[in-house]
Amino acid sequence: MDGRILEEHTEYVVYAIHRILDQYKESHDARESDGAATTGSLPKSVILIGHSMGGFVARAATIHPRLRRSAVETILTLSSTHQSPPLALQPSLGDYYKSINQEWRKGYEVQTTRTGHYVSGPKLSNVVVVSVSGGFNDYQVRSKLESLDGIVPPTHGFMISSTSMKNVWLSMEHQTILWCNQLVVQASHTLLSLVDSRTGQPFPDTQKRLAIFTKMLHSGIPQSFNWKMQPQSPWSAQVLAKDVKDTAVSEVHTLSDCPSSFHWNDDILERDLYIQTTTVTILAMDGRRRWLDIQKLGLNGKSHFIFVTNLAPCSGVRIHLWPQKGKSSSDLPAGKRVLEVTSKMVQIPAGPAPRQVEPGSQTEQAPPSALLHLGPEEMHGFRFLSISVAPRPTISGRPPPATSMAVGQFFNPDEGEIDFTHVSMLLSIHSHKDIFLKEDHPLAFNMSFAISLGLLPVTFSLKTAGCGIKDSGLLDEAGDNGNNKLCKLRCFPPVALAWDPTSGLHVFPNLYSETLVVDSSPALWTSTGSEKTTVFLLLDPHCAYKASIAVSVTSAASRFWLLYFSQIAGFCVAVVFFALMRQAHARPIPSILKAVESNLRMPFQFLPFVAVPILLSLLFSFLVSQPFPPFSSFTIVSIICYLLANGIVILLILVSQLVFYVAAYLHVFIKTRWQLWEGNFGFLFLHWFMNLSSRFFSLKVVRILRANPLFVPISAAIVLSMFVHPALGLFILLLSHALCCHSSLCNSLTASLRSHARKKESDYKTEDNYLSQQLKPKPGSPSKENSSSYIQTQEDIFHLRHGLLVLHILATLMFVPSLVSWLQRIGMHQSFPRFLDSFLCICLILHGIFSSESLLNSEVPLPRIMGKEVRLNLIYLTAGIYSYLSGMELAPYKVLYAMGAIGIISFALSILQAWTGATRFGRRRHWHRH
Repeated sequence: MDGRILEEHTEYVVYAIHRILDQYKESHDARESDGAATTGSLPKSVILIGHSMGGFVARAATIHPRLRRSAVETILTLSSTHQSPPLALQPSLGDYYKSINQEWRKGYEVQTTRTGHYVSGPKLSNVVVVSVSGGFNDYQVRSKLESLDGIVPPTHGFMISSTSMKNVWLSMEHQTILWCNQLVVQASHTLLSLVDSRTGQPFPDTQKRLAIFTKMLHSGIPQSFNWKMQPQSPWSAQVLAKDVKDTAVSEVHTLSDCPSSFHWNDDILERDLYIQTTTVTILAMDGRRRWLDIQKLGLNGKSHFIFVTNLAPCSGVRIHLWPQKGKSSSDLPAGKRVLEVTSKMVQIPAGPAPRQVEPGSQTEQAPPSALLHLGPEEMHGFRFLSISVAPRPTISGRPPPATSMAVGQFFNPDEGEIDFTHVSMLLSIHSHKDIFLKEDHPLAFNMSFAISLGLLPVTFSLKTAGCGIKDSGLLDEAGDNGNNKLCKLRCFPPVALAWDPTSGLHVFPNLYSETLVVDSSPALWTSTGSEKTTVFLLLDPHCAYKASIAVSVTSAASRFWLLYFSQIAGFCVAVVFFALMRQAHARPIPSILKAVESNLRMPFQFLPFVAVPILLSLLFSFLVSQPFPPFSSFTIVSIICYLLANGIVILLILVSQLVFYVAAYLHVFIKTRWQLWEGNFGFLFLHWFMNLSSRFFSLKVVRILRANPLFVPISAAIVLSMFVHPALGLFILLLSHALCCHSSLCNSLTASLRSHARKKESDYKTEDNYLSQQLKPKPGSPSKENSSSYIQTQEDIFHLRHGLLVLHILATLMFVPSLVSWLQRIGMHQSFPRFLDSFLCICLILHGIFSSESLLNSEVPLPRIMGKEVRLNLIYLTAGIYSYLSGMELAPYKVLYAMGAIGIISFALSILQAWTGATRFGRRRHWHRH
């Protein structure tokens, strides 16, 4: 989380790449000098694999100016942030990300001169990048940040979630993705497939490497479940139609989609079965072939066919499309073709298979492991569909195989549509929404959630309500538990496939009760497309179910904090800026807590601070021709984030205010007791110590420093920010704020006590009050120390400095992750901080030191724009809106730009005050209020 460290890592990666390539050359030269035979060419490039920030470092190294040409052509990243850091807090880190991504965008563009003449092709034309995200279990990096959209064109890379990867299907924690066996094996096979066996080098062709990545990683399941407008996808793109021109051509050539090792002869199929119903069920490997009439069974809108099974494609089951019924392709007239669609089956993750206790005993239905869907356009021109099942293999000396099952159905997509509106999802928070599915229902249900499951995860529970055994008498004897047990013998376990535009596919096998969640951020400013989540549910049509759906409040809360914490961080600074605007406008200066509360008053104080930035963001999207985010969720989530930011700021104010008041009361109490005990003998040594200290304070150097109290903190903070770390300089600034707040609060409390004591003395003149006598002002104290104006001035100083303290606490917290990284590297190679970080911190220091002079003094001449005077409250308002927009952009580090600008303005105003004679740096402040 430090920009300087990332730059150093990038330089090291470049050095390591050169050293690896040079090592090959040195080894080759050594073998030649020894007379050993050398074959093959030397490698000219390496494949980079990066995890987390390492993936971004790999991309940064690829465009490093000192990297050799074509030294990196393939990059695989695991849980790496490409769009922006997970929590973009440090300005130099955000700036480094922005510059690298900008260079990558230019790298895929044709190089031309200023006049438009062609210079060269794209610099990164041979570079392929694949980003693998961990899914919703990765709580450190969200899938939205791992996307390559706008950085790498689709012709040179893509992002895929581990939940939709072939042979993986799992969501992974941020560190788990490094050692998960399924992903490691699949990634290893993919990288080995990139190497050309003839040359021993990676394939030079970019599209060849991208095709290998697509084939090895993509599962083949379509990326949309909209049956009515299903686009052509990899799932349905590999249909091979073979025209049979010669009747003597064997069926091996007709069924060439399956490997030749799975060749079936017609004599293994005992007899054909002609299915008369829209649903076909297979409960055993019986070696039969089922025939289904497409035209007859596809009436009444049932033009789609879906098939789920746990039989292995090609070896266990094969599916063909026939122009007319025939025992084999040789029985068909010339020119007719038989199309095998077995290869269109896609594997899906299956739950654990039930064990068979003893041979011949009945077990629970095995979960489906393969899925096939055929649309009307794919079955057009064919009359029959056949399902061929292999006979059960004879196995000796091994446990018997699990129960075989397969269910196919012609269905109407409209019958399986279930829509959950915004209202129904929100109402399900308080009461579950129940859905009853009777027997003979569609096998596939397309559930559409109006609000993304990345924003509102739902708890989905499914219970078996019946499976055709109501009249068997077993239900009354066994009860509900027995019913569920018996139904599991007939019904295959349900499966859910959730799809989201951002995170891709998520598969939930054996779905009886689980929280459905996807990794999506639909309410961000950069979000485009639909905010809906589609869940494709596969249920056994022979069984009745009772489904219950309810929004999971705990899961929704945790996902909300995870997805929108960067936005909330930016809003926190905007809240403080809006509060400082109130303080700059009102006299006397209100407390920072009252200023925040006044901005929350409905409707006139609250709505402008929320509506104006949202409207500005939409206007900006319109001006730059950027697609608009989903308006409803974007607005609601922004308001919720703003309210949460107000709550965080209020909590921070209350805690800091409590600390200050407790410390001030203790200080005043001890000081009062000291005055009461001043004549005691036990405190004579303290007088000696004070006399000794007075000699020290009489020194000329000390007197100069006391006359200029701001010189020491400013100098120390600037030196630490420039040469050590910016956070250390901000700590000095916070200490200065804390001391000033404590001093002004103590002065206010002391003056209030003295005023109260004098008033009490005037009311009770006859009563001897020893305490009030001790609280008399000492000689040399200001003449108006006990006046109400003095108390009010001290309160104004406290309120102002407290507001600045809260603002700069947030700024310091933004540099804490970088400081932790810096502390971990103590003793290693150290370098100066980035200039951008140091410069902004110096501006913050100037803001904290000189802003009180600008706000407390009413004689400050301010510039005029269009005849109107620009006051500090308008400057704070502008900074607050800018911080609000930065939060919506997921770039909270940009709020430091606003702080730095205000610091420069405050410093300029202080210089202007000194030039005009309004106030002088180091002079005693005039406490009269004008």
